[in-house]
Parts: sequence; C-alpha cells; structure tokens
Amino acid sequence: MTAPASDGASPIRVRFAPSPTGDLHVGGVRTALYNWLFARRQGGVFILRVEDTDEARSTEQSTRAILDGMAWLGMHADEGPFFQSDRTELYRAKLAELVASGGAYRCWCSKETLDERRAAFEREKKSFRYERTCRGRTEGPSPDAPFVYRAKLPADGEVVVDDLILGEVVTDNRELDDFVLARGNGSPVYNFCVVVDDIDMRVTHVIRGGDHLANTPKQIHLYDLFGVPRPKFAHLPMIHGMDGKKLSKRHGAASIMQFKELGYLPETMLSFLARLGWSHGDQEVFEVEELQRLFDLKECGKSAGIFDMKKLDWQNGLRIRQMAPVALLDRCKPFLDAKGLDSSAAWLPRAVVLVQERARTLVEAVNGLTMFFDRGTTVKFDEKSATKFLTPANRALVAELADCLAPVEPWLSPDLERAATAFLAERGLDMKQVGQPARVALTGGTVSPPLFDCMEVWGRDVTLARLRGVV
Repeated sequence: MTAPASDGASPIRVRFAPSPTGDLHVGGVRTALYNWLFARRQGGVFILRVEDTDEARSTEQSTRAILDGMAWLGMHADEGPFFQSDRTELYRAKLAELVASGGAYRCWCSKETLDERRAAFEREKKSFRYERTCRGRTEGPSPDAPFVYRAKLPADGEVVVDDLILGEVVTDNRELDDFVLARGNGSPVYNFCVVVDDIDMRVTHVIRGGDHLANTPKQIHLYDLFGVPRPKFAHLPMIHGMDGKKLSKRHGAASIMQFKELGYLPETMLSFLARLGWSHGDQEVFEVEELQRLFDLKECGKSAGIFDMKKLDWQNGLRIRQMAPVALLDRCKPFLDAKGLDSSAAWLPRAVVLVQERARTLVEAVNGLTMFFDRGTTVKFDEKSATKFLTPANRALVAELADCLAPVEPWLSPDLERAATAFLAERGLDMKQVGQPARVALTGGTVSPPLFDCMEVWGRDVTLARLRGVV
C-alpha cells in the first residue's frame, strides 16, 4: 500500500512508526507526541505506520494497544495507519532496484562462518564488522546455497548528520559494515523497510528516540544509494526514572494504557510527556492547544527527561480540581460502571464535589465515591477509631445529635451544620467534641469529606439510622 499523494499544501511530513511487539510505552508516546506537535505547528502531515514485519513477535493485541492508546490521547493521524506487512511487494521491488544499480549484493557467508569470525575478533578484543567477503562475488558455492542481501557502503570517508537536537554527529564509515538488507527470499530487515517507507511516504523529518541514532548513518547511506534527498533528523533524549536509569517497569506503570487504567487524564499525560525533553520557559502545565501552538524542536534539550511520578500526580490532581464537577463525573463513569456501581445515581453530582479536592486520579475519586453507594443503616467500625471516639458518653451525645438533626428541612449541609452548632452551644460544647465521634458513627473511620456534606449525600434516613445505631 502506497501513501496517498500530498496536495502540496503541507510540505512537512513526519511519522510515528511503532512496532507491535508489546505495549505502547510512554517513551514511544513522547516520540509520537513530538511528531504530532511538530506537524500541527508547521501545518504538516502526521503519519502513523505500524512496523509489523517481525512476524514472530508482532501481535494483534499489541497493534490494538497502539491504536487504542493513540485514540485515547487524541493524537489522530492525518494518514494511516499503514502496516508494513501490507507493503511486501514494494520492498521487493526496491530491493531489486538497489541490486540492479549496484547498491546491494548477495552474501553467501553462513551463520557459522560469521560466528567464527566474530569469536576471533573478540579474542583479539576488536569490534567485529563483516569483512565484505562476498562483495566481489557473482555466484555462490552452489546454485541452492542460502544467501542474504547486503548494502554496498563506502569503505572510507564519513557520514555527517546535522541533527536538529544533537547538532553535528559524525560517523567514520570504517565503523560501519555492509549491513544486511533482506534475506534471500526477499524478506526485508528493519533498516531497509524504514528507509523505503520514509522515501515512499515522502517523510521530510525523522523525529525519534536517541536509541535509534546508531541506525542513522546506515539509513543515510541507503538514501544515498537510492539517489534521493535525505530527510532531516532529530534524535530525542531518553526518558529516565528518578534513579537516573532508563525508564522501565521497575519504575511503575510504563504502558500508556496502564496510566489510563490508573485514572490519569489524557490531557495530563500529553502535558507531562511534552516536558520530558522540551520546555517553554518555566511553564509546567500546558493545554493541548498551547502545545500545538508553542512546540519547537529548537527548545528540546539534549539531556534525559526525568519521569517524576509525584509531579505527574500533582498535575493530574490539579486538572481534576479545575474540572467542572459534571465533567469529572463523566470521566468517572467508566470506572464506576466497571465496579458495577450505578453511575446515574441522583446524588452523585453532589458527592463528586466532596472527593474532587483530594483526588489525584480518577481511580482515587471513584474510590472516594464508593462509600456513598453503601446506603445501609449499619457501619463496620475501624476498631482503633471506635475505641478512641465511641466512648459511652460520646455514643449518647451522637444519638442526641441525631434527634436534633431529625427535623431539619431542607436536608442540606448548611442547614444541618447550623442545627448542630445550636445544639452544641446549648450544651456548652464545641464541634471538636462531637465531630469525630459522629464521623466514626457515620463512616466507620476518622477520615472523610466534610461531615455535614456527607450527611447531605447519604440523606436523612441513612444518616439518622447510623448516628442512632451507636447506642
């Protein structure tokens, strides 16, 4: 499948090209984000290409994870998704073209022979490079001898990459070898497919992780062998954990869909990941529209971005607090439904306000809401809290408070608090003396949203039954 032709109005063309061999991780998402933002800022085209030529490791599940992750984040492709597995004929045609032009040749060296040579180099403490044994050969040891196709690279000189982030990167051609392009049956390898696809899709800028820098000199040689202009390259700094090591599962969630399941907002993830290698002054939190307007590769740094979970939690909590309660409830509904809880309960909009201030994630917000779904008249007490606060005298006081609140109308938090304050004043008491005992009686513990707000959400019958139930 060949990419659709450009109308000429968008000269900048970038791509995100993940391999479906596992989950879509935050490092890949950061790469996708920078490509997407660069295209949006430049009025260009963002292409999604799934590199699924590794049949042994590529899975439909991983492909779905990529597509779902991109959709959740709202990074929609202008072209694609394209799949390398659909482009086999193109690769074979381009390989034949390269062989015909003298840019590639057959190599009949066996794996055993190459392993022996590699071992010999290691014994001499030298880096092994293919010695171009077959470069001048026109036929193999036998008509049916297996072979691979190799690129014919210059034996001397150097490759210069004017990287948009790293600056000038120079590689001596003597450090490279005639790397494998395809197996004898025409099945291509990574570096060949990438260049063929980027040429065919007219990619102008290759923006990717710094771990791909080692592939760039080889790929540049392929552009030259095909006789086409090179794209511009930008290699992004890696992402590290707080311990300074490359981000991995040991640092916690790494898959983007895990962050969705943990209750992080897609807007938070985009803003947070954008700052892991790019900055705009001291600003920490960005809206998506701001990122699209401000992103510039010139503001990308060379040092690794640090993935700080505390900062992510802070940003996510900030966005949750800034949301309209009705919008927060809408985001919480899938999590409530997954727990089998009624996400249409009439009291939920009021309850959401109570958990909004403390929640750092949607999961925390839903966990805070869960207690209000228990409309029972009895409570399971935390033993330590009950021992401390539900003394015989306090139990009697809580029951009296219930009698005081019973006639309050309307059953709203301010009215309930006024009635309780008057009740305590008559007895020469203050709220501290009844607040915690009443909280334990109502919730079972000493930590909850404001007491009278909880009473409003639970309603008259549940509240009075629980307060009176301590005697």
